[in-house]
Amino acid sequence: MKKLLIPLFFIAVLASCGTSKVSENAPKSSSVAKGDKAFLAAYKTITADDLKKNLYVIASDEMEGRDTGSPGQKKAGEYMINYYKSLGISYPKFLGSYYQKVPADFMKKRGGGNLPDSENILAFIEGSEKPEEIVVVSAHYDHVGVKNGVVYNGADDDGSGTVAVMEIAKAFQSAKKAGNGPKRSILFLHVTGEEHGLFGSEYYTENPVFPLANTVVDLNIDMIGRDDLANRGKQYVYVIGSEMLSSQLKVINEAANKRTNNLELNYKYDDPSDPDRLYYRSDHYNFAKNNVPVAFFFDGIHEDYHKPTDDVEKIDYPLLQKRAQLVFATAWEIANRAERIVVDKKQ
Repeated sequence: MKKLLIPLFFIAVLASCGTSKVSENAPKSSSVAKGDKAFLAAYKTITADDLKKNLYVIASDEMEGRDTGSPGQKKAGEYMINYYKSLGISYPKFLGSYYQKVPADFMKKRGGGNLPDSENILAFIEGSEKPEEIVVVSAHYDHVGVKNGVVYNGADDDGSGTVAVMEIAKAFQSAKKAGNGPKRSILFLHVTGEEHGLFGSEYYTENPVFPLANTVVDLNIDMIGRDDLANRGKQYVYVIGSEMLSSQLKVINEAANKRTNNLELNYKYDDPSDPDRLYYRSDHYNFAKNNVPVAFFFDGIHEDYHKPTDDVEKIDYPLLQKRAQLVFATAWEIANRAERIVVDKKQ
């Protein structure tokens, strides 16, 4: 997650607040009901072991901290692409490959200094009934690289989100192979340059592969593998932005949660005026400012945030699994419901 420039010293002492109970008006006919065999079969393919296997590669020393445009980041990208190929998941035809180049000049004009060219990575499953409508599941795969000879592996930030997107893609592809592919198309968007200024998502929204008018939602995952001090040991996740633009998205997410792992949904940071400004600090914001509904899934600021100690051994893999499953369940409902979710609020 992009580091805030103002001090964050008070975060560790903040008490957890703003948790929510599931809305009473959650849609009763949801396709994520526990009796939906197609959903359950796909949902169960998201496992802690597979998340761990991929994260031990993505956040290894070999990837050299995945700084934007670095050889280590490109190596991580190649691993991700080979994973998608192994699943039979292709890329948007318009692109001609999994890569969307993010030019150095674009980043430099936005304060990116001397960053080299980099790439967003896009995998895509076409919808069976409404292929022109796009559900985006996103995470950034860059981190902060090597400092003073020490590798910052970014296992949680945002290795956890990266591997969650990969597993969610696997779940949708397994459903498709079983004849139950999503009605709407799903774009699995791995963006670059987040740590330096949300550059990859900004580039995508300014140069969208699919029209933003056809983009139904962005479900963004940035740090979901740990817990913060205020929630130590709890089964929870922060959800940010889910009711900023659509009155339906929060309801759908809560219903999906209740019918699956029933995590504690914490809305502490779900306020654009919150002093930590988390609504503005990850890639969903570039979609939100273009009037695309968003939900940002987050575990909080923990003691290893942006430190070289953010390592794979400290990830809570069963909790990472549950959070990834929640995002999948939410995406499944949005992709398969009869009507597109409404945009009935303004920023």
